[in-house]
Amino acid sequence: MSALAALDCPARPRAVLFDWDHTLVDNWDAIRAALNFTLVSFGQQAWTVEETRARVKASLRDSFPLLFGDRWEEARTLFLDHFAENHLAVLKPLPGAADLLAHLAAEGVYMGIVSNKRGPTLRLETAHLGWDRYFGRIIGAEDAPEDKPSPIPVSMALEGSGIAPGADVWFVGDTSIDMECAHNAGCVPVLVRDPLPDDPALKLHPPAWHAPHCGQLTDWLRAGL
Repeated sequence: MSALAALDCPARPRAVLFDWDHTLVDNWDAIRAALNFTLVSFGQQAWTVEETRARVKASLRDSFPLLFGDRWEEARTLFLDHFAENHLAVLKPLPGAADLLAHLAAEGVYMGIVSNKRGPTLRLETAHLGWDRYFGRIIGAEDAPEDKPSPIPVSMALEGSGIAPGADVWFVGDTSIDMECAHNAGCVPVLVRDPLPDDPALKLHPPAWHAPHCGQLTDWLRAGL
């Protein structure tokens, strides 16, 4: 909490922007299955669970050209087709996520999503859980001219709220790219991850606050930090 105080962060943010996968929901089984199907189809080795968690951060349009070269668009189609067959069946909220969203909504805090999952898929998943009602804007990959860690999706997620990126806007995510995005946008970076990963990128863009799960955030908010 001392880091938050150093950033002059208010106990009650005016807005909270969330990453989606492994911040509010668990969809790693579908992501890893589709990714490994694509990798193997292109003659590459499948990734372990640990590799998937560590390496899946950037959007498809940013990461697939590095993985698949000139055939990245073909690989993207293969991935998306496989993912579409399974993702809703295995999608599940992470512990404490529903309570956190309900608490923020009851407090009148503006909420949005900024994810590197493609926008149409992201909005389908939020609606599937009945959570789309919580979010003013749901911004996914390819909805903006640039994806995370660019600050552009953050500004888009706040459009219409009357709130500008700043010290009273939290960006909550589970990876270093989320923290980098928060820093780039001038928002408060909040890492939700257990355990804290040994990621050198977090030293370049450190979180102001680290919580092991969403329930801890709710507890701290109720306590006024």
